[in-house]
Amino acid sequence: MLTLGDRVAKRSFDIFFSIIGIIFSFWIIVIAFIVASIETKSFGLFTQKRVGKDGKLFNVFKIKTMKPVQGVDTTITTSKDMRITKSGKFFRDTKIDELPQFFNVLFGTMSFVGPRPDVKGYADELKGDDRIILSIRPAITGPASIKYKNEEDILAKVDNPKEYNDNVIWRDKVKINKEYIKNWSLKKDIEYIIKTVRG
Repeated sequence: MLTLGDRVAKRSFDIFFSIIGIIFSFWIIVIAFIVASIETKSFGLFTQKRVGKDGKLFNVFKIKTMKPVQGVDTTITTSKDMRITKSGKFFRDTKIDELPQFFNVLFGTMSFVGPRPDVKGYADELKGDDRIILSIRPAITGPASIKYKNEEDILAKVDNPKEYNDNVIWRDKVKINKEYIKNWSLKKDIEYIIKTVRG
């Protein structure tokens, strides 16, 4: 578990660098928002309820990368998902779609490093020691995100993406995220950010 000092250091880091991130990426966010609005013929910012710290729901911000397709309503996305737009594929590949999450970090609903925020039905249903994951804010990147950076490609190769996600990937992510929290350090957070930027 993170000590009070650890939490203060992590939050201070988040506030400072989210402001820097917003300053330098705001023009990219605006352009991506306009492109997404035109291609999806709707408001280009996507918001969705995700499970946050202590199991509380919050709205995550992303550039919209998908359009509605009749008969397709799963929350599990693969690289072959017909809902992904042309610009959306580019935004997802380059992670531009996640730049609005700098605002989530600034507002305190997310952190830079930690477990990724999930829709209801996953983190909120954790039991016992696994619930340590809910003791910190979900994040933009982290060790599990880095390991599964090609998650959509992995899911596109299996017969039942949801079953594979739930029984293999999700369980592994829980294990990785528990170890991250139990062995947290600001130095490691910085290393994870550098690894994410390098791709």
